[in-house]
Amino acid sequence: MSLLDVSNLTHGFGDRAIFEDVSFRLLKGEHIGLVGANGEGKSTFMNIVTGKLQPDEGKIEWAKRVKVGYLDQHTVLKPGMTVRDVLRMAFDDLFKDEARINEIYMQMGDADDQTMADLMEEVGDLQEGLEVHDFYSLDAKIDEVAQALGVTDFGMDSDVTALSGGQRTKILLAKLLLEKPDILLLDEPTNYLDAEHIEWLKRYLQNYDNAFILISHDIPFLNQVVNLIYHVDNLHIDRYAGDYDQFQEVYAMKQAQLEAAYNRQQKEIADLKDFVNRNKARVATRNMAMSRQKKLDKMDIIELKGEKPKPKFNFKSARTPGRFIFQAEGLEIGYDFPLTKPLNLVFERNQKIAIIGANGIGKTTLLKSLMGLIPALGGQVEQGDYLEIGYFEQETASGNRQTPLEAVWDTFPALNQAEVRAALAQVGLTAKHIDSQIQVLSGGEQAKVRFCLLMNQEHNVLVLDEPTNHLDPDAKDSLKTALQDYKGSILMVCHEPDFYEGWVDDIWDFNQLL
Repeated sequence: MSLLDVSNLTHGFGDRAIFEDVSFRLLKGEHIGLVGANGEGKSTFMNIVTGKLQPDEGKIEWAKRVKVGYLDQHTVLKPGMTVRDVLRMAFDDLFKDEARINEIYMQMGDADDQTMADLMEEVGDLQEGLEVHDFYSLDAKIDEVAQALGVTDFGMDSDVTALSGGQRTKILLAKLLLEKPDILLLDEPTNYLDAEHIEWLKRYLQNYDNAFILISHDIPFLNQVVNLIYHVDNLHIDRYAGDYDQFQEVYAMKQAQLEAAYNRQQKEIADLKDFVNRNKARVATRNMAMSRQKKLDKMDIIELKGEKPKPKFNFKSARTPGRFIFQAEGLEIGYDFPLTKPLNLVFERNQKIAIIGANGIGKTTLLKSLMGLIPALGGQVEQGDYLEIGYFEQETASGNRQTPLEAVWDTFPALNQAEVRAALAQVGLTAKHIDSQIQVLSGGEQAKVRFCLLMNQEHNVLVLDEPTNHLDPDAKDSLKTALQDYKGSILMVCHEPDFYEGWVDDIWDFNQLL
């Protein structure tokens, strides 16, 4: 059964094309990984099929009565709503049915025989629906999912508006999974989870009976939960059976075959042109030359896609700092109340440390407290001498109307335009990316702009908050190499063991600091 039909989809931003004449069908029960390089249009695809964006051309048709679930981080959460209130919203329809049953019981007191019979039938149908959906054990189901994703750590009776953005996102993910829609749309859900919760989500998706489309740059995770790949590349979406590794094998084979066919055709074209040029003037061979020319004119020319720019990261080192970068004694971090017990931490010159732990429990707050960007609630932090800190924030404010060219040029006015463009090209941005507003770029492209700003200054300490979020595999590999080669100190929050294992000197588990 087809859940979604996309026909002749074309879309772009300004003069930058994203999709061109794309068509496909999504079938019931398919577990799909939506993959592609940063900026190819994966999140745009999600926004189009959910109706948040209208395509320039084409038709999006969902099957009737299909329930679509999409993690919307802009959901309005009202002051006074508790965590449990938000999670119970997943079952709003069932609560409405319960309210209708209670309303019917009130009506029965004044009903005649025929009305009573009709009301009894309606109550029976509604009651059966509640029982089928295990309505009377909903709180147990809510607690199970909340526990699995670490939501119970926030307190089920906590006011959601008092929680961090990461915590609210995790609550909305739990609500979405409780809804169990016919088609689940997930855009990089592992960005919000720690290792334990990612493992639970992996098992959940492996056993998910309905269909889902998953955007993720976490390849080990992707491999274990999908059975189909939709590859977004060069304005099109192509379908491949199997997991990500199998897709790569088939894709590489197709590219090799295409290149071989291209080379054969180019040789044939050269031979035909040579024959035409040598024989078109001679009367005896003119007809044969004309025949070869007609063959040339009718030939479907094979075109090879241009090689996409591969990002290359390289961080400049500043002068050597003192022995100690940060020394914290009795440090209490937070805003209105402490998030941790008093901390005693030492970060020394040339150390490379990864900070791990659940999302939304204060890792970013710790980084900002160590750097002095927010005041400590207790204790003290002593910063070392001659520090030149480069800070990569996890996210930046939305709505930036500057282009990458303008953002980098404003920061480094001594560079000329060619030098700014070269710097942005080095991190993997094309000319169209460079001249587009930052607010319309993908999360990965925006991250590359921030990395460009970081790379063009000298630092002896890099403080990185989830630097791998939104980056495609090529960008992650290049970033990993650059950080391994970096001569300074690194303090990094990261939730991907595959990224930091094997080259950091120490791991601070934030869960043990609480």
